[in-house]
Amino acid sequence: MLAQVIAKNALALGAFAIITTGAISATYLGTKDRIELEQRAAQARALTEIIHDDQHDNSMLDDTILIDDQELLGLDHPKQAFIARQQGQFVATIIPATAHDGYSGDIQLITGVYADGTIAGVRVLVHNETPGLGDKADRKKSDWVDGFVGRSLSNPSIERWSVKKDKGEFDQFTGATITPRAITHAVARSLQYFEAHREQFTADSATVKEQP
Repeated sequence: MLAQVIAKNALALGAFAIITTGAISATYLGTKDRIELEQRAAQARALTEIIHDDQHDNSMLDDTILIDDQELLGLDHPKQAFIARQQGQFVATIIPATAHDGYSGDIQLITGVYADGTIAGVRVLVHNETPGLGDKADRKKSDWVDGFVGRSLSNPSIERWSVKKDKGEFDQFTGATITPRAITHAVARSLQYFEAHREQFTADSATVKEQP
């Protein structure tokens, strides 16, 4: 009798699991394309916040270079750098980086760099910094990251690419130093990576297509 009850319950649980899995799979397959389109649109909006639509005529989402660098960019796995072109000529790139020395862990950011090595813009994408303090690095919370726009490795010199508390050029947040220090250093390293790989980024679109 007990065995029959157990078998009956097992069959019921099995049937429930099959139906639930089927429903989840059907929902995923039915919305997969729409989700991918929305993710692509969101990604495009993030890129054009830094490199505006009137500054390029290509699709940055489709013009990319796969980069993998731990030392300067702090990347744990390969990521795409996006390229902006005007009539096939390099205008700017958007480079991903991870700062591993944030107050509450990793900070993921992107840095837009023009052909002349000046910064087009910086956006913090993912962080776990303290609300009300470290989260001011988020462009939605404050315009602090705009302080990097127009800067380069010669403006200021690399020795002054730090916060003012460390005798550098850049402001820190009121009550928070670790977060702006980590981001400032990560942005400087992104500029150094661009300069070290300038030819790869600035190659014309025909050359890029020939790369493996």
